[in-house]
Amino acid sequence: MIKMQKTIIRETSFKGIGLHTGCSVNVRILPAPAGSGITFVRVDLPGLPRIKAGAASVVSASYATTIGSNGVTVSTVEHLLAAFYGLGVDNAVVEIDGPEVPIMDGSASYFIAVIEDAGLIALDKPRKYLVVKRPIKAADRDKYVLILPSEEMRLTIDYNIDFSHTLLSRQSFSRLFSREVFRKELGSARTFGFLRDVEMLRANGLAKGGSLDNAVVIGETEILNEGGLRFPDEFVRHKVLDMMGDIALMGAPIIGRIVAHRSGHALNHRFVQEVLRRPGRWELTSTLSQRRFEQPALSVEKVALA
Repeated sequence: MIKMQKTIIRETSFKGIGLHTGCSVNVRILPAPAGSGITFVRVDLPGLPRIKAGAASVVSASYATTIGSNGVTVSTVEHLLAAFYGLGVDNAVVEIDGPEVPIMDGSASYFIAVIEDAGLIALDKPRKYLVVKRPIKAADRDKYVLILPSEEMRLTIDYNIDFSHTLLSRQSFSRLFSREVFRKELGSARTFGFLRDVEMLRANGLAKGGSLDNAVVIGETEILNEGGLRFPDEFVRHKVLDMMGDIALMGAPIIGRIVAHRSGHALNHRFVQEVLRRPGRWELTSTLSQRRFEQPALSVEKVALA
Protein backbone atom coordinates (compact mmCIF):
# COMPACT_ATOMS: atom_id res chain seq x y z
CA MET A 1 0.00 0.00 0.00
CA ILE A 2 1.36 3.43 -0.98
CA LYS A 3 2.07 5.52 2.15
CA MET A 4 3.16 8.87 0.70
CA GLN A 5 1.61 10.99 -2.04
CA LYS A 6 3.30 10.83 -5.43
CA THR A 7 3.85 12.91 -8.54
CA ILE A 8 5.90 12.43 -11.68
CA ILE A 9 9.65 13.15 -11.62
CA ARG A 10 9.86 15.06 -14.88
CA GLU A 11 7.43 16.50 -17.39
CA THR A 12 6.24 14.45 -20.33
CA SER A 13 4.17 15.22 -23.41
CA PHE A 14 2.19 13.61 -26.22
CA LYS A 15 -0.33 14.50 -28.92
CA GLY A 16 -3.25 12.82 -30.60
CA ILE A 17 -6.83 13.06 -31.88
CA GLY A 18 -9.93 13.55 -29.76
CA LEU A 19 -12.40 10.68 -30.10
CA HIS A 20 -15.52 12.84 -30.19
CA THR A 21 -14.26 16.22 -31.43
CA GLY A 22 -11.78 14.91 -33.97
CA CYS A 23 -9.44 17.74 -32.92
CA SER A 24 -5.65 17.35 -32.86
CA VAL A 25 -4.54 18.08 -29.30
CA ASN A 26 -1.18 18.48 -27.54
CA VAL A 27 -0.83 17.48 -23.90
CA ARG A 28 1.95 18.15 -21.40
CA ILE A 29 1.99 16.58 -17.92
CA LEU A 30 4.05 18.30 -15.21
CA PRO A 31 4.94 17.46 -11.60
CA ALA A 32 2.77 19.06 -8.90
CA PRO A 33 3.19 19.60 -5.14
CA ALA A 34 1.62 17.41 -2.45
CA GLY A 35 -2.02 18.11 -1.77
CA SER A 36 -2.68 19.81 -5.10
CA GLY A 37 -4.37 16.85 -6.82
CA ILE A 38 -4.82 16.60 -10.59
CA THR A 39 -5.44 19.89 -12.41
CA PHE A 40 -6.14 20.46 -16.10
CA VAL A 41 -5.04 23.76 -17.69
CA ARG A 42 -6.43 24.92 -21.04
CA VAL A 43 -3.30 26.58 -22.42
CA ASP A 44 -5.08 27.46 -25.68
CA LEU A 45 -7.44 29.90 -23.95
CA PRO A 46 -6.84 33.41 -22.54
CA GLY A 47 -5.95 33.41 -18.85
CA LEU A 48 -4.98 29.72 -18.93
CA PRO A 49 -8.17 28.56 -17.13
CA ARG A 50 -7.69 25.72 -14.66
CA ILE A 51 -10.07 22.84 -13.94
CA LYS A 52 -9.67 20.73 -10.83
CA ALA A 53 -10.24 17.02 -11.48
CA GLY A 54 -12.90 16.41 -8.87
CA ALA A 55 -16.50 15.25 -8.61
CA ALA A 56 -17.76 18.84 -8.34
CA SER A 57 -16.22 19.62 -11.74
CA VAL A 58 -18.16 17.00 -13.72
CA VAL A 59 -20.43 18.76 -16.23
CA SER A 60 -21.34 15.80 -18.45
CA ALA A 61 -21.21 12.01 -18.31
CA SER A 62 -22.77 11.26 -21.70
CA TYR A 63 -20.56 8.86 -23.71
CA ALA A 64 -17.48 10.24 -21.89
CA THR A 65 -16.58 12.15 -18.74
CA THR A 66 -16.32 15.92 -19.14
CA ILE A 67 -15.09 18.26 -16.43
CA GLY A 68 -15.36 22.02 -16.48
CA SER A 69 -15.23 25.33 -14.65
CA ASN A 70 -16.77 28.71 -15.58
CA GLY A 71 -17.81 27.46 -18.99
CA VAL A 72 -14.41 25.97 -19.88
CA THR A 73 -14.33 22.20 -20.33
CA VAL A 74 -12.08 19.23 -21.02
CA SER A 75 -13.75 16.01 -22.15
CA THR A 76 -12.88 12.31 -22.30
CA VAL A 77 -10.66 12.59 -19.24
CA GLU A 78 -11.44 9.11 -17.91
CA HIS A 79 -8.61 7.08 -19.47
CA LEU A 80 -5.90 9.51 -18.40
CA LEU A 81 -7.39 9.78 -14.91
CA ALA A 82 -7.53 5.97 -14.74
CA ALA A 83 -3.82 5.85 -15.55
CA PHE A 84 -3.06 8.32 -12.74
CA TYR A 85 -5.24 6.33 -10.32
CA GLY A 86 -3.92 2.93 -11.38
CA LEU A 87 -0.26 3.96 -11.13
CA GLY A 88 -0.68 5.86 -7.86
CA VAL A 89 -0.16 9.43 -9.13
CA ASP A 90 -1.88 11.79 -6.68
CA ASN A 91 -0.68 15.15 -8.00
CA ALA A 92 -0.03 16.44 -11.53
CA VAL A 93 -0.74 19.36 -13.84
CA VAL A 94 -2.12 18.49 -17.26
CA GLU A 95 -1.64 21.26 -19.80
CA ILE A 96 -3.85 20.77 -22.85
CA ASP A 97 -4.35 22.97 -25.93
CA GLY A 98 -7.79 21.68 -26.91
CA PRO A 99 -11.17 20.61 -25.57
CA GLU A 100 -10.60 16.85 -25.36
CA VAL A 101 -7.91 14.46 -24.11
CA PRO A 102 -6.58 12.46 -27.09
CA ILE A 103 -8.01 8.97 -27.38
CA MET A 104 -4.71 7.40 -28.53
CA ASP A 105 -5.48 3.67 -29.13
CA GLY A 106 -8.71 3.74 -27.12
CA SER A 107 -7.15 2.40 -23.92
CA ALA A 108 -4.86 3.75 -21.20
CA SER A 109 -1.74 1.99 -22.55
CA TYR A 110 -0.08 5.07 -23.98
CA PHE A 111 -0.77 7.12 -20.85
CA ILE A 112 0.70 4.37 -18.68
CA ALA A 113 3.83 4.31 -20.84
CA VAL A 114 4.48 8.07 -20.74
CA ILE A 115 3.79 8.31 -16.99
CA GLU A 116 6.12 5.41 -16.22
CA ASP A 117 8.76 6.90 -18.52
CA ALA A 118 8.50 10.19 -16.60
CA GLY A 119 9.01 8.28 -13.35
CA LEU A 120 7.28 8.66 -9.98
CA ILE A 121 8.56 10.28 -6.83
CA ALA A 122 7.23 10.24 -3.26
CA LEU A 123 6.34 13.60 -1.75
CA ASP A 124 6.50 14.80 1.87
CA LYS A 125 2.82 14.35 2.66
CA PRO A 126 0.99 11.11 3.62
CA ARG A 127 -1.53 9.66 1.23
CA LYS A 128 -5.09 9.61 2.57
CA TYR A 129 -7.46 6.78 1.74
CA LEU A 130 -11.26 6.83 1.70
CA VAL A 131 -12.08 3.78 3.83
CA VAL A 132 -15.67 2.59 3.52
CA LYS A 133 -17.26 1.56 6.84
CA ARG A 134 -20.87 0.95 5.79
CA PRO A 135 -22.51 0.07 2.44
CA ILE A 136 -23.29 2.81 -0.09
CA LYS A 137 -25.31 2.28 -3.26
CA ALA A 138 -26.38 4.14 -6.38
CA ALA A 139 -28.91 2.62 -8.78
CA ASP A 140 -30.82 3.27 -11.97
CA ARG A 141 -33.57 0.69 -12.43
CA ASP A 142 -31.77 -2.66 -12.86
CA LYS A 143 -28.32 -1.05 -13.00
CA TYR A 144 -26.35 -0.37 -9.83
CA VAL A 145 -22.99 0.36 -8.23
CA LEU A 146 -22.46 -0.39 -4.56
CA ILE A 147 -19.53 -0.48 -2.21
CA LEU A 148 -19.07 -2.58 0.91
CA PRO A 149 -16.41 -2.47 3.63
CA SER A 150 -13.26 -4.49 3.01
CA GLU A 151 -11.92 -6.68 5.79
CA GLU A 152 -8.63 -6.93 3.85
CA MET A 153 -8.31 -3.10 3.76
CA ARG A 154 -7.85 -3.20 -0.01
CA LEU A 155 -9.87 -2.25 -3.09
CA THR A 156 -11.73 -5.11 -4.76
CA ILE A 157 -13.74 -4.71 -7.96
CA ASP A 158 -16.56 -6.99 -9.13
CA TYR A 159 -18.04 -5.76 -12.40
CA ASN A 160 -20.46 -7.41 -14.79
CA ILE A 161 -22.07 -6.33 -18.05
CA ASP A 162 -24.94 -7.73 -20.06
CA PHE A 163 -25.68 -6.48 -23.59
CA SER A 164 -28.32 -7.90 -25.93
CA HIS A 165 -25.84 -8.73 -28.69
CA THR A 166 -24.52 -12.06 -29.95
CA LEU A 167 -20.89 -10.92 -29.60
CA LEU A 168 -21.33 -9.02 -26.35
CA SER A 169 -23.57 -10.61 -23.77
CA ARG A 170 -22.60 -11.39 -20.18
CA GLN A 171 -19.02 -10.74 -19.06
CA SER A 172 -17.63 -10.43 -15.53
CA PHE A 173 -14.37 -9.21 -14.04
CA SER A 174 -13.40 -9.67 -10.39
CA ARG A 175 -9.99 -8.77 -8.97
CA LEU A 176 -8.20 -7.42 -5.94
CA PHE A 177 -7.00 -4.12 -7.37
CA SER A 178 -3.27 -3.37 -7.59
CA ARG A 179 -0.88 -1.47 -9.81
CA GLU A 180 0.13 -4.69 -11.56
CA VAL A 181 -3.49 -5.74 -12.14
CA PHE A 182 -4.15 -2.32 -13.64
CA ARG A 183 -1.10 -2.40 -15.89
CA LYS A 184 -1.44 -6.00 -17.11
CA GLU A 185 -5.17 -6.68 -17.06
CA LEU A 186 -7.00 -3.36 -17.47
CA GLY A 187 -4.82 -0.64 -18.97
CA SER A 188 -4.78 -1.99 -22.53
CA ALA A 189 -8.52 -2.71 -22.81
CA ARG A 190 -9.97 -0.48 -25.54
CA THR A 191 -13.16 1.52 -25.77
CA PHE A 192 -15.82 -0.10 -27.92
CA GLY A 193 -18.96 0.70 -29.84
CA PHE A 194 -21.50 -0.75 -32.22
CA LEU A 195 -21.29 -0.13 -35.94
CA ARG A 196 -25.06 0.42 -35.96
CA ASP A 197 -24.61 3.45 -33.64
CA VAL A 198 -21.88 5.26 -35.62
CA GLU A 199 -24.22 7.31 -37.80
CA MET A 200 -26.32 8.34 -34.79
CA LEU A 201 -23.23 9.41 -32.82
CA ARG A 202 -21.83 11.48 -35.67
CA ALA A 203 -25.22 13.09 -36.32
CA ASN A 204 -25.04 14.28 -32.71
CA GLY A 205 -21.52 15.68 -33.10
CA LEU A 206 -19.77 12.72 -31.49
CA ALA A 207 -17.19 10.12 -32.58
CA LYS A 208 -15.74 12.48 -35.22
CA GLY A 209 -12.27 11.11 -34.50
CA GLY A 210 -13.30 7.50 -34.04
CA SER A 211 -11.74 4.76 -36.17
CA LEU A 212 -10.63 1.16 -36.03
CA ASP A 213 -7.30 2.51 -34.74
CA ASN A 214 -8.81 3.80 -31.50
CA ALA A 215 -11.91 1.72 -30.78
CA VAL A 216 -13.21 -1.81 -31.02
CA VAL A 217 -16.09 -1.72 -33.51
CA ILE A 218 -18.75 -4.41 -33.15
CA GLY A 219 -20.71 -5.39 -36.25
CA GLU A 220 -23.80 -7.56 -36.33
CA THR A 221 -21.82 -10.81 -36.51
CA GLU A 222 -18.14 -9.94 -36.14
CA ILE A 223 -15.50 -7.67 -34.61
CA LEU A 224 -14.36 -5.38 -37.43
CA ASN A 225 -10.85 -4.67 -36.08
CA GLU A 226 -8.02 -6.58 -37.68
CA GLY A 227 -6.59 -8.90 -35.06
CA GLY A 228 -9.82 -9.01 -33.06
CA LEU A 229 -9.79 -8.52 -29.30
CA ARG A 230 -6.86 -8.14 -26.90
CA PHE A 231 -8.73 -10.19 -24.25
CA PRO A 232 -11.74 -12.49 -24.67
CA ASP A 233 -13.49 -10.24 -22.12
CA GLU A 234 -12.00 -6.93 -23.30
CA PHE A 235 -15.40 -5.21 -23.12
CA VAL A 236 -15.92 -5.63 -19.37
CA ARG A 237 -12.25 -4.84 -18.72
CA HIS A 238 -12.68 -1.52 -20.49
CA LYS A 239 -15.78 -0.79 -18.41
CA VAL A 240 -13.64 -1.32 -15.30
CA LEU A 241 -10.99 0.99 -16.76
CA ASP A 242 -13.64 3.67 -17.29
CA MET A 243 -14.81 3.23 -13.71
CA MET A 244 -11.25 3.71 -12.43
CA GLY A 245 -11.14 7.06 -14.20
CA ASP A 246 -14.52 8.05 -12.84
CA ILE A 247 -13.84 7.10 -9.21
CA ALA A 248 -10.52 8.95 -9.43
CA LEU A 249 -12.71 12.06 -9.21
CA MET A 250 -13.54 11.03 -5.63
CA GLY A 251 -10.28 12.76 -4.66
CA ALA A 252 -8.76 9.87 -2.69
CA PRO A 253 -8.00 6.20 -3.38
CA ILE A 254 -10.76 3.92 -2.10
CA ILE A 255 -10.63 1.02 0.33
CA GLY A 256 -13.68 -1.20 -0.08
CA ARG A 257 -15.39 -3.72 -2.33
CA ILE A 258 -17.05 -2.18 -5.38
CA VAL A 259 -19.75 -4.24 -7.06
CA ALA A 260 -21.13 -2.89 -10.34
CA HIS A 261 -23.86 -4.24 -12.59
CA ARG A 262 -24.28 -2.71 -16.07
CA SER A 263 -22.93 0.65 -14.97
CA GLY A 264 -21.62 3.43 -17.21
CA HIS A 265 -20.24 6.96 -16.82
CA ALA A 266 -23.53 8.52 -15.66
CA LEU A 267 -24.16 5.94 -12.94
CA ASN A 268 -20.49 5.92 -11.96
CA HIS A 269 -20.72 9.64 -11.25
CA ARG A 270 -23.98 9.25 -9.39
CA PHE A 271 -22.19 6.68 -7.25
CA VAL A 272 -19.26 9.04 -6.59
CA GLN A 273 -21.69 11.78 -5.56
CA GLU A 274 -23.59 9.37 -3.31
CA VAL A 275 -20.39 8.36 -1.54
CA LEU A 276 -19.28 11.95 -1.01
CA ARG A 277 -22.64 13.02 0.40
CA ARG A 278 -22.53 10.25 3.03
CA PRO A 279 -19.40 11.02 5.10
CA GLY A 280 -20.79 9.08 8.03
CA ARG A 281 -20.30 5.85 6.07
CA TRP A 282 -16.57 6.29 5.44
CA GLU A 283 -13.47 7.83 6.93
CA LEU A 284 -10.52 9.61 5.35
CA THR A 285 -7.32 8.35 6.89
CA SER A 286 -3.63 7.83 6.21
CA THR A 287 -3.40 5.08 8.83
CA LEU A 288 -4.57 1.73 7.53
CA SER A 289 -4.91 -1.35 9.69
CA GLN A 290 -6.96 -4.53 9.78
CA ARG A 291 -10.22 -3.71 11.51
CA ARG A 292 -13.82 -4.77 11.89
CA PHE A 293 -16.61 -2.29 11.38
CA GLU A 294 -19.64 -1.62 13.51
CA GLN A 295 -22.11 -3.04 10.97
CA PRO A 296 -22.32 -6.83 10.46
CA ALA A 297 -21.24 -8.08 7.05
CA LEU A 298 -24.01 -7.91 4.45
CA SER A 299 -24.28 -9.97 1.29
CA VAL A 300 -24.07 -8.24 -2.07
CA GLU A 301 -27.52 -9.57 -2.92
CA LYS A 302 -29.14 -7.99 0.14
CA VAL A 303 -27.54 -4.60 -0.47
CA ALA A 304 -28.24 -4.68 -4.23
CA LEU A 305 -31.92 -5.42 -3.65
CA ALA A 306 -32.34 -2.92 -0.81
